Amino acid sequence: MVYSTAFAKLIDIFRALPGVGQKSAVRMAYHILSLSDEQVKYIADTIISVKAKTHYCPICKNITEEDVCEICANVNRDKSIICVVERPRDVISMEKTGEFGGTYHVLHGAISPVDGISPDDLTIEELLDRVKQGGVSEVIMANNPSIDGEATAMYISRMLKPYNVKVTRIAYGLPVGGDLEYADQVTLAKALEGRTEI
Repeated sequence: MVYSTAFAKLIDIFRALPGVGQKSAVRMAYHILSLSDEQVKYIADTIISVKAKTHYCPICKNITEEDVCEICANVNRDKSIICVVERPRDVISMEKTGEFGGTYHVLHGAISPVDGISPDDLTIEELLDRVKQGGVSEVIMANNPSIDGEATAMYISRMLKPYNVKVTRIAYGLPVGGDLEYADQVTLAKALEGRTEI
């Protein structure tokens, strides 16, 4: 089907979003057309406002509207433990557990030679600077259990070796309520590696 130039551009904008395919992009574009001018203006103004008001925390590189993010500014957080994650949304996931009382460091990706992402494209140097300043006893690698995530965790652990800091990796394996029958070999292997005494 041939779309008008303006409508095709809107579809392309939605398609550029992560996880949005052609059909979803077309549905979203049609939905935008069905909204009132006030609703469309509100959406556009909100996007512009969020982009203008937010920036990366100078300490942990998470998204914030303040000079320093809420977690880094919290005096009750344990500054000696840094949990390293790939994306700002991973901080939210970790916080939802209610189990972690330390601070975070957001890498903004993972090392991926195939995608042209090198260590210099991530915030690894900023993490090393935090550790060099002292007071950090443990760095928890909580990046994704993918090939790129594993490579990134190994690279960072090697970079941290000279600083006499404990580097740990979050355990992963079978989800609670999961069934062994449906688990893949890698997941089962990781579950065995991460077993704990009961």
